[in-house]
Amino acid sequence: MTCASCSSRVQKKLNRLDGVEAVVNLPLNSAHVEVSSDVTDEDLIAVVEKTGYGASVQSFEDPADEPDLASRFRTRLIVSAILGAPVIAISMVMSWHFPGWHWLILALSLPVVTWGAWPFHEAAFKAARGFSSTMDTLISVGVITATLYSLWTVFAQAAAGNWVLPHNAHVWFEAAVAVTVFLLAGRVLEHRAKSNATKALRELINLGSKEALLVETDADGQVTERTIAADQLRVGDVFRVRPGETIAADGTVVGGTSAVDESMLTGESAPVEVTEDSKVTGATMNTSGTLTVRADRVGSDTTLAEMSRLVARAQTGKPAAQRIADSISAVFVPTILGIAVLTLLGWGIFGGDWIYGLHAAITVVVIACPCALGLATPTALAVSSGRGSQLGILVSGPEAMEAARTLDTVVLDKTGTVTEGRMRVVSHDLTPDDLALAAAAEGASEHPISRAVVQAASHIDEAEAGSDSPVSVSREVTDFANISGGGITATVDGHKVLVGSSALLADQGVSVPEVDDHPAATEVAVAVDGEFRGRAWVADTIKNSAKPAIDELHELGLRAVLLTGDNPVSAQAVADAIGIDEVHAGVKPEDKYAHVQALQAEGRSVAMVGDGVNDAAALAGADLGVAMGTGTDVAIAASDITLMRSDPQQIPQAIRLSHRTVRSIKQNLFWAFIYNVLAVPIAVSGKLDPMIAGAAMAFSSVFVVLNSLRLLRFK
Repeated sequence: MTCASCSSRVQKKLNRLDGVEAVVNLPLNSAHVEVSSDVTDEDLIAVVEKTGYGASVQSFEDPADEPDLASRFRTRLIVSAILGAPVIAISMVMSWHFPGWHWLILALSLPVVTWGAWPFHEAAFKAARGFSSTMDTLISVGVITATLYSLWTVFAQAAAGNWVLPHNAHVWFEAAVAVTVFLLAGRVLEHRAKSNATKALRELINLGSKEALLVETDADGQVTERTIAADQLRVGDVFRVRPGETIAADGTVVGGTSAVDESMLTGESAPVEVTEDSKVTGATMNTSGTLTVRADRVGSDTTLAEMSRLVARAQTGKPAAQRIADSISAVFVPTILGIAVLTLLGWGIFGGDWIYGLHAAITVVVIACPCALGLATPTALAVSSGRGSQLGILVSGPEAMEAARTLDTVVLDKTGTVTEGRMRVVSHDLTPDDLALAAAAEGASEHPISRAVVQAASHIDEAEAGSDSPVSVSREVTDFANISGGGITATVDGHKVLVGSSALLADQGVSVPEVDDHPAATEVAVAVDGEFRGRAWVADTIKNSAKPAIDELHELGLRAVLLTGDNPVSAQAVADAIGIDEVHAGVKPEDKYAHVQALQAEGRSVAMVGDGVNDAAALAGADLGVAMGTGTDVAIAASDITLMRSDPQQIPQAIRLSHRTVRSIKQNLFWAFIYNVLAVPIAVSGKLDPMIAGAAMAFSSVFVVLNSLRLLRFK
């Protein structure tokens, strides 16, 4: 499918089947079909094939690889540009018209207007077979008409003995070639953006473990372990998960304790402590101890598979953006063709000059051939993308630009978006010596909170700590152990160090005083030799540019919403600090998507900003998905805009760039159509000289390019 009318035609055909409700997505070249009757997959495929397209059933668990259409068009573009450059140059520079020049450009043009333009001819034929027209119809008709007229002129003059083209004879090979090359460049940009659409599903599925360590017990009670493919696991199977490994399926812990990194699910950086009977999710990471897990949900029933379905459903359900040129072509194309036919008949019947009428009719088609129209969107997009990449803003295509223009609500994930996504000690009341002892004990742990304590201790000023401080001497650490419930114990230079929550220290017999005023952060209490020494508070810190970014969003008239899987206290503290009034905390991945849908149901145009796998469905389902560049590949693939610097201030900057780009595209399209509106009547009168027509087409294209280049000044 190449334009909005293609997807619309396929959707109408599918929806005519009894009990079928289909939504066809142009960017994804896919359809989400719900069937409530006995219609089979083969029936659906047959309908699509009768419409002139191919189809196959796609599995969410094993998405088919999309053909590399961008590469296919790129090859045609490169060859056509190499052959077309001399054609355009020789044709437009009169002093280069050496004897027989037209034979050279004829030879160079034929591969371009046939093989190079074949995708346009093929699409036009499919549209005609379905009794409709698209912009490809006008491109194809224009290229074919200009080529046939030029061939007729060359061979007619040759038949008359004029092997050197007379000055009153004109060929329009350069018009056909230029249109082909420009439009191929546009298609390369378009398909490059489309190719990322199904990447989100592949990246999401690749998060899952490929292998599982199956634990089997024979009749004699002997336990054996063997490695199997993760997709061979069955409900009730028991498997082992070692530190650093990915959990192979959703299940229940039947042995062991550990901290599990669920950031792919919740987006939060702090791992979750799990013990026997705790539920764990497939594709999450086991960070410390060894776990034995009983599989509860496997294959297509896992949380990961459900998230895959959420992303796919959100992408397919996104309304296909009807590009301005394609929507106008529904009227423009048949109108131009009708004018050309009426011009021929008018001159032939009423003027008595069929040859002159043919000349005028061909002029109408050629002058209306959408060279500037073809440049309007891809040129502005190319310049905008280039400027955006300089600023660290990567935009997928014109649909994202159009979506950004109508936004009124921006939903932001917390961790990694407005916060750093790394745990840090935000305050503590420990002495340098006690902090250093705690850091030495925590040094053997890979837990993010442990790493935060170690990092805080590394910044202690040695002069402050004293020459006898543990900071300045390598510590001897022995008897390190994780404590179930979220803590550690170790012996550091003969001192028994206990680190964990106040409740854990109390359970270990340490008297811990209560504290009334503390930051919205995770508590880390420290005891040395059974005596309470103080607390550190660990939290994910807010990015410095978060508040200015929210202020700028408000200045743009946009409503900001914080949506996070974190606890309400931490979420509200972050929101208060950066100026967000609306907060939704403790939100699961499927609930994030539901929140976005609820806002859209209110009539709002919603942008979702996130960086984690848990944000992927919401990113895909929002009117505009914005991913932070330091986020996961899944989030980036599911988004429309990627912010490479992961700076919150790039969010309003990307929206402003989108506004400017859409404005440039509209200006380009306005000029292109005004050019046609003014030029076509002159062509109908037969008073338009072909060289003037060629110059007008060139000027129209140059105007579009120069107008697009103004985007390079965007800041």
